[in-house]
Amino acid sequence: ALVHIRLLDRELIIEKGFLDKVKDNATVQTWSETTQRKKVDLVPTVEEYMALLRCSKIQVDKAYSRAVNVLTFLKKFMNITGMSKQWVTAWIKQKGDNKCIPWKNLKDLIRAHPDMKKKVDVFDLSVYGLVVFPKALGHVDEAVTDLFDRLDKRVTPILVILAKTFRSLNECRRVGEGKFIGCAQLLLAWFYNHFWKVNKVFYRVFSENYSPLKEIVAIPRRDDIMEEKLMAMLQNLQEKDIEWRAPWMLPDEILYRCGDFDWVPLLRIWGAIGYALLLVLRHYRSRQFVPATQGLAQCEFSYNGMVTKRR
Repeated sequence: ALVHIRLLDRELIIEKGFLDKVKDNATVQTWSETTQRKKVDLVPTVEEYMALLRCSKIQVDKAYSRAVNVLTFLKKFMNITGMSKQWVTAWIKQKGDNKCIPWKNLKDLIRAHPDMKKKVDVFDLSVYGLVVFPKALGHVDEAVTDLFDRLDKRVTPILVILAKTFRSLNECRRVGEGKFIGCAQLLLAWFYNHFWKVNKVFYRVFSENYSPLKEIVAIPRRDDIMEEKLMAMLQNLQEKDIEWRAPWMLPDEILYRCGDFDWVPLLRIWGAIGYALLLVLRHYRSRQFVPATQGLAQCEFSYNGMVTKRR
């Protein structure tokens, strides 16, 4: 879905700066603040993101799986690119506490690599590192290669994507300002389906070839709406303006608890955050209520030093 883009389109997308641009941060923040103030919890769910990206159902034994013998960043990147140790070592840069690879080097490799499969793998890794899990501008972080290396083993990226999304939104709301750092394009695809009514053609969702993302991208957007007007629309949202269940979302099983807790820990590549789906049951035409969330706040932490060792 997200990374399955025709090779002919890749040059166009890269040159137009799609990978480096994050738009509508103010819009996302206003939506977040408005729904919280009105005590209406409308947030992306695991099931919605799975439907958007056409991922298979989560396998319980693989949702949080980690490799026993983890390869080094150097080895993993050599496997992904097919390049020599000397070549890859020359590219690795230090950004703060983490190692990363500059996008400029990856772009040059995509254009020049003789192996088509490796060329596609490097492009896909770049999408994950620059769009889905951005951290240092214009660089792919080493933690992204760890997740990317495990995708072939059917480890789902959905939980990690949502964890990154919630962590960034929480931080913006906590300080009252800031920039959303996450997969803004995917969040906005979800966003438009809940706040703008669309003509529903329900039978399409039963087709094997149906892709919600392709349909969303094809919907004409009004570029003449000023940011101030959009903010005013969001601040004055009424319940009747909200599409509680996206038209492409089919009723199915939902992930809503972990063991005896009414919430689920979402592990992201740089930390973890709690996810209380019972807060958003209205997505599924159910009564909305405030569940017991004792211990939920303590579920949020970053992977660093002694904090990780104590968890």
